[in-house]
Amino acid sequence: MPHRHRPFAVAIAGGSGSGKTSLTRAMVGLLGRDRCAVLDHDSYYRDLAHLPPALRAEVNFDHPESLESDLLARHIEDLRDGRAVERPSYDFSTHTRRPATTRIEPRSIILCEGILLLAVPELRSAFDLRVYVDTPADVRALRRVSRDIVERGRTVESVVHQYFESVRPMHERFVEPARDTADLVLGWQHTPEAWAATVLATLRGRLGGGDL
Repeated sequence: MPHRHRPFAVAIAGGSGSGKTSLTRAMVGLLGRDRCAVLDHDSYYRDLAHLPPALRAEVNFDHPESLESDLLARHIEDLRDGRAVERPSYDFSTHTRRPATTRIEPRSIILCEGILLLAVPELRSAFDLRVYVDTPADVRALRRVSRDIVERGRTVESVVHQYFESVRPMHERFVEPARDTADLVLGWQHTPEAWAATVLATLRGRLGGGDL
């Protein structure tokens, strides 16, 4: 399908456990995989292989400096210029990058999710549309506990410790204030499909209507 416009980049931000991944999947479902290049900020965590395992767990993973945001910004620009990128692959159980990468081909819509996308100026300016999923703290916390135990091999104790030591304070310091820079704020009561329909309508409005 020929592109009628330069790829349009969408940031999907919000606190940890807010529903960003669900919205991203719903967007891909509406638009089709052939139209979407999907990136996630989490894949760009810095490789901590140079640190002993005990010290890796002490890193503040909710601070902007824990992520290689400049690489993500370059990848977004490459995709917008029609060049494929090699997205890193991160192992959350060891806090290291895997040797293999994932090739992401340029598409007409670039979807990128992450808690800090709007908190990092160089990333915030890379997007044409900035979306923030606004979800209460208790809902986000319960979702995070479930995810980190099931998907990332964490213990309940480590998840709770991290939540109070870094997740909550970093959310209050970086994530929540960045909500004011969003073009579109979505309420948590709605389904991902309803969110996706709202974002799609906004996209069409930004692009002058018609098919994307």
